[in-house]
Amino acid sequence: TKKTAGVLGDDLALNAQQVSGVKANRELPVVWAVAKGSLVNKAILVPAALAISAVAPWAILPLLMVGGLFLCYEGFEKVWHKLTHREDVEARREELREALADPSVDLRTVEKKKIKGAIRTDFILSAEIVVITLGTVATASFGVRVTGLVGIGLLMTLGVYGLVAGIVKLDDAGLYLSQRAGDGALPSMTRRLGRGILVFAPWLMKLLSVAGTAAMFLVGGGILSHGIPWIEHWFEGVAERAAGLSGIDAFLAALVPILANAAVGVVAGAIVVAVVTLLRKAWPGKRSPSKASH
Repeated sequence: TKKTAGVLGDDLALNAQQVSGVKANRELPVVWAVAKGSLVNKAILVPAALAISAVAPWAILPLLMVGGLFLCYEGFEKVWHKLTHREDVEARREELREALADPSVDLRTVEKKKIKGAIRTDFILSAEIVVITLGTVATASFGVRVTGLVGIGLLMTLGVYGLVAGIVKLDDAGLYLSQRAGDGALPSMTRRLGRGILVFAPWLMKLLSVAGTAAMFLVGGGILSHGIPWIEHWFEGVAERAAGLSGIDAFLAALVPILANAAVGVVAGAIVVAVVTLLRKAWPGKRSPSKASH
C-alpha cells in the first residue's frame, strides 16, 4: 500500500478531473460507471501479472522499469503540454462548457466519451499499481501474491472512486450548507462553512492535479532509481548516514533521496518526451500514448 500510494494520488487527481464537468445529477452515475470499468481493468491485469510471475519472473524488474519510465513520461508531458499549449487546454475547457450549456447536444454522448477516457487512463495507472505490487511480493508464496494483488486492487479501486465521488459532490455539499435557513450561531456557522467549501473546492482540484504530477515523478523516479544498482547503493548510504544523525541534519539527510528520486523522474521524463516528440515528427500519423489515454 505504501509503495502504490503515489500512483493512487495521481489516479485520484486524474479521475477527479476526468469525471468533473458533467451535470450535477449525473456525477455519481458517471463515477460508478468508471469504477466498474476499473474493476474490469484489474480483473484483466491481476491474472496477467500472476501468470508473468509464474512463467517469467525475470520480466518483473524490466516491467517495473518500463512502468516507472512511463510514469515519468506522463508527468513531464503533462507539465510540458500545459506550458507550451495553454491555448489548447483553455479551448478544450470552453468547448466542454459550451457542450454542457447547449440543449441540442446529446449529453449521454459527452458522458460516454468521458467514461471511456477515464477507463483508459485507469487501465494505465492500474497496470502501474499491479506491477509495483507484484514487484513488492515477487519472492512471496503464490497465495501471498494472489492476496496482495487482489487486496491492493480492490483497496485502490474503493479508495480512489470513493474519494472521487466525495470530491465531485463537494461543491453540492457546500451549496446545500450555504443555503441552510435559520437564525442563531449554529445555522450561521453552517452557512459560513458551506461558503468556505465552495471557495475551497476549486483549489482542491488544482492541488490534486499538482500533487498527482509530483507523485508521478517521485514514484517513477523511485522505481528507476531502485532498478539501477549504483543509484540504489547511494540511497542506502545516505539512509545509513541519516540513521546516525538527529534533528535538522537527519531531516535533510532523509530529504535527499526524495529530491533525488524527483530529479531522476524529471530528467527521465524529459528524455522520453524528447524522443517521443522526435518520433512523432518523423511519423506524424503516430499519437502520443499520453494523448491517447487523456
